Amino acid sequence: MKVSVTRKNIKFLPDSSRVVARYFYSGEQRTKDLVNRILVMNNFDVCHILEQINRGFSRRHRSISSIFYKHYENISGLIAEMQISETELSEDKKMLIGSYLTMEYSIESSAFFNPSMVQDFDQSGLEKGEVRVVISFRATGEGHVSSIVFRRGIIDKDNNLRMMRIGDDIEKAEMLHKMMFNKKRFLSKLAEMHTLDIYSTILNDLPEVFEYSVFKNALSLELANPIISKEKREAYEEVIWLMDSFYDIEFKRDSDISERVIFPISETESRGIEDARFVRFVDDDGSESVMGTYTAYNGHSILPKLITTEDFYTFRVMPLYGEGSQGKGMALFPKKINGKFAMLARLDGVNNYLMYSVRPNEWKNPLLIQRPEYPWEYTQVGNCGSPLWTEEGWLVITHGVGAMRQYCVGASLLDLDDPSIEIGRLSEPLLTPLEEEREGYVPNVVYSCGSLIHNNSLILPYAVSDYSSTYAVVDMSELLEALINSKKTNL
Repeated sequence: MKVSVTRKNIKFLPDSSRVVARYFYSGEQRTKDLVNRILVMNNFDVCHILEQINRGFSRRHRSISSIFYKHYENISGLIAEMQISETELSEDKKMLIGSYLTMEYSIESSAFFNPSMVQDFDQSGLEKGEVRVVISFRATGEGHVSSIVFRRGIIDKDNNLRMMRIGDDIEKAEMLHKMMFNKKRFLSKLAEMHTLDIYSTILNDLPEVFEYSVFKNALSLELANPIISKEKREAYEEVIWLMDSFYDIEFKRDSDISERVIFPISETESRGIEDARFVRFVDDDGSESVMGTYTAYNGHSILPKLITTEDFYTFRVMPLYGEGSQGKGMALFPKKINGKFAMLARLDGVNNYLMYSVRPNEWKNPLLIQRPEYPWEYTQVGNCGSPLWTEEGWLVITHGVGAMRQYCVGASLLDLDDPSIEIGRLSEPLLTPLEEEREGYVPNVVYSCGSLIHNNSLILPYAVSDYSSTYAVVDMSELLEALINSKKTNL
């Protein structure tokens, strides 16, 4: 049975005018030379140049002066090393130095893709048949550095999407480090990473729950030892890298959701935050949050992470543990199954796996549940976001990769109580790239990171060839009938 899909005439396109002010460091010697040049400037010239800079950029960034000062603070250690006294540096000179340590970065100049859609926390003030949604996107700029951005909209009774106005500024979050660590779980993650067990003498002296600053200071002292071996240095640096991957981020309350960007903020994701899959999660006690998974990339290795929020202002970020969290494409179920969190993953790059856990950030004992079955998915099969609950079963929107590495979107139906049981699976894709959808950053791709059900319809946002995004609508009755009958057809 062929399932009809209605593509909607809306496009989300890259916009090179969306810029953030990011830290720019050109190396120790060049920065020292820069500071020395500004030191000898007279106050009149400093004020004059700073006024010109503010005039040119203050309308493009909220609180540009505070950004300059923050970037100046990043080199406070270098300033101390240069033995520059506070009397030599006026506040204006600090600001001016900070301006030279700042550059604009266009966060979505290259691509605006891989959307994930969830219901907004606030559903007040709507007409009958409407739902307010938040859509996340993977925004990619120069150098293929990706970040997460958001848009808010309303889907009406006819499944038309009305987007809210985009804010004028872009706000990067402030990072707050996690202060306390559980030693047992921390050691477990280090073992997974195959880190050499030569930092154990430091850990042995720590309590079962230890402070971030205490352990990091101990490691920093070891790293300052000039005769430390290369082996130890690499191991200690890897431990610090892991510690810095736990943090909270916080946006200012006066920012619109469209102005908030989750930009790479830690070393673990310095080369990008990829393919966030968000889901509205309801716990057994009825409490709700939006939880998501994404892939952090530092140019050499990936680190799957969990991100959680209850208001889209404050987010908690932590790495995922366990042998089941070694790959990409992890997608959390929207509620617990038999008292445990459940997750889909494509940890071997080819097949779909299912895992259960008592904690949302620890994933072990992956169970293979789906292999490539049809020609359009022979290369790999995986999820296109978190499963969706229906009375007939868990609806899983899937992606398949076929010949010429063409990506298509399909669907499967899994048992509600035991999702390892496949009730049905479409033999043909729901979405295949149309002729006009084949051109982009990566040709011949349609892909999604999360959809929802509204008005008995599947609302399916999807990316077009890793360049732009749009959405489609599928009748749920028709889709479920096709999935339930698919097993009978294949008998």
